[in-house]
Amino acid sequence: MAALEEGFTLSAVPLGAGPHGLLGVEQSDKTDQFLVTDGGRTVILYKVSDQKPLGSWSVKQGQVITCPAVCNFQTGEYIVVHDNKVLRIWSNEDVNLDKVFKATLSADIYRIHSIQGTEPLVLFKEGAVCGLEALLAEPQQKIETVISDEEVIKWTKIFMVYKHPVVIFITEKHGDYFAYIQMFNPRTLSKYTLVLGQEEKSVIQSFSASVDRKFISLMSLSSDGCIYESLIPIHPREPEKSQRVVRSLLLKTVVSGNARNGVALTVLDQDHVAVLGPLLPASKECLSVWNTKFQTLQTSRELPQGTSGQLWYYGENLFMLHGKFLTVIPYKCEVSSLAGALGKLKHSQDPGTQTVPHFVNWETSRGCELGSQNSEQSKRILRRRKIEVSVQPPASKQLLSAIKKDSEKHIEVELCKFLAIKRTPDFHTIIGDIVLELLGRHKAEPSFYPRNSLMQLIQTHVLSYSLCPGLMEAALEKADVQMLQLCLRQFPDIPESVTCACLKIFLSISDDSLQEAEINMESVSDYSGSVQEEKMEEQTEILHNGFNPEEENCGNCDRELNEKPQDTAEETTLCPVIPKRAALLNAILHSAYSEMFLLPHLKDIPAQHVTLFLQYLYFLYLKCSENATMTLPGLHPPTLNQVSLFFLVKSLCFGLPLCLFCKFHI
Repeated sequence: MAALEEGFTLSAVPLGAGPHGLLGVEQSDKTDQFLVTDGGRTVILYKVSDQKPLGSWSVKQGQVITCPAVCNFQTGEYIVVHDNKVLRIWSNEDVNLDKVFKATLSADIYRIHSIQGTEPLVLFKEGAVCGLEALLAEPQQKIETVISDEEVIKWTKIFMVYKHPVVIFITEKHGDYFAYIQMFNPRTLSKYTLVLGQEEKSVIQSFSASVDRKFISLMSLSSDGCIYESLIPIHPREPEKSQRVVRSLLLKTVVSGNARNGVALTVLDQDHVAVLGPLLPASKECLSVWNTKFQTLQTSRELPQGTSGQLWYYGENLFMLHGKFLTVIPYKCEVSSLAGALGKLKHSQDPGTQTVPHFVNWETSRGCELGSQNSEQSKRILRRRKIEVSVQPPASKQLLSAIKKDSEKHIEVELCKFLAIKRTPDFHTIIGDIVLELLGRHKAEPSFYPRNSLMQLIQTHVLSYSLCPGLMEAALEKADVQMLQLCLRQFPDIPESVTCACLKIFLSISDDSLQEAEINMESVSDYSGSVQEEKMEEQTEILHNGFNPEEENCGNCDRELNEKPQDTAEETTLCPVIPKRAALLNAILHSAYSEMFLLPHLKDIPAQHVTLFLQYLYFLYLKCSENATMTLPGLHPPTLNQVSLFFLVKSLCFGLPLCLFCKFHI
């Protein structure tokens, strides 16, 4: 069970008065001592156990510290950067920073990284990472430009992997985020694009990361209040090529989505993260601890004086600004167990701390039964299960073995067992292997179509079209509209040819078949009704591709549209398709595509289906026009721009008069 102990104020004077709050809190060469860099001119060395400063150093008036001070663990000296390019190196005996060693470099510094076991590494704002000794030997050497123009570094961290340093830094450009991994044995730089998973595009407010032998687990707290995780391989197969990693949802709504300031995230251990920010829109800022293994809020503490949105964690201490003073809150955590996650373990609790068992729906009641046991019983049960599991083959191997020979029902059972265990760093790779194995057997045995298993795997949010292109191909072959809709919502990289193939099926499938299908209806709401089948057949006979081919000029089109305005209004109040078909068509409108690559494939769609789709687009436009905000009802409806753009593309593709688009768009 995680617990926040009684905190205390470390600094007796206000800090963080500058625009960036504190620049940083860094470990010294003594376990209990920390360097605190204010956002102005001062570096203070604190001893936490004594709650007092041991030393203080300042740059002179007119100079500004621009990077957090760090300790060189190889020499015991301290290093700080002022005015972006000037290094100062000193020891405890020095008093005046103006008289200590100075080196002026040729490029702006973003951060100096220092960690036990290696020399300090300097990360420049242009993305290059250099060792301190090489820079001191030749301070004015030319620094390589690594990142592109307008790309800005947002966050960085250093790890030791196999006794060698690894530096990760995140950049942002026009709302897109990129991760760079700098290795030093051998020296390689890998670049990854952080691809959105199930979430809408949002601003990332805070990053944190942990590492194992194979992967860096990059966590990000976004403006929607959720925490997402990306697993980045430390040793990529092709480090020289730019690659993509998907952000998958880890924890939902850990802070209010309305929070814009005072929000931060840090990893505490394998199963816990700490978050700064309000839990509810109207609540005060607070520090909360979440269990990522069991998806529970373990504990929280209100911070009535507010924070700067900065959080540091070393050993068993959390550092933050509470109001204007640096505050330390000790953190304790027992071994993660289900009973502890649900708040059932006996423990002492600080009266100012709230423990909130905020948990998700468990698939079985076993977890609740375990939670009702006392601490000793829980430990015995978990110990016994651990022994049982240790003599069995890994769940993924059991599942892959079952896929080769067992029935669909048995595979579903094995898949549920696999998905119930904690995700490992190579989870997305295993999921890809499972999907490929299922599709391989389906290809060899056409009667074998493990639909339920494939649907479960898609909903893990780690798949993409490029990882398993055969998945949508199988769904198209089976006309599985529910799976196609889910793929359109989840996959960010579907080719335009496949999108058009989905559209063709969505328009051609019968209403009776759709009534039996389970379609997600979030994007459809408050449609006043649908046109009867007989009426649609009559309209299809009159209109060809949305207009009368005998009328060749725009004047005739205007006259036709204006002759019977009353009848037109009556017809367009009804949706031309049933709600389930509307939900499928909305999935097409939401999908990402390029007009240039979309046009050739649209021409393969029969004219009567094109007419029906255009009528539906026009209906959506009229629904948008019914309110002042020009938006559609529903939880995730298409936007007016999506509707208008698709209408224009189809108009250009099928040679419709431009005046129809003008009337539609206006």
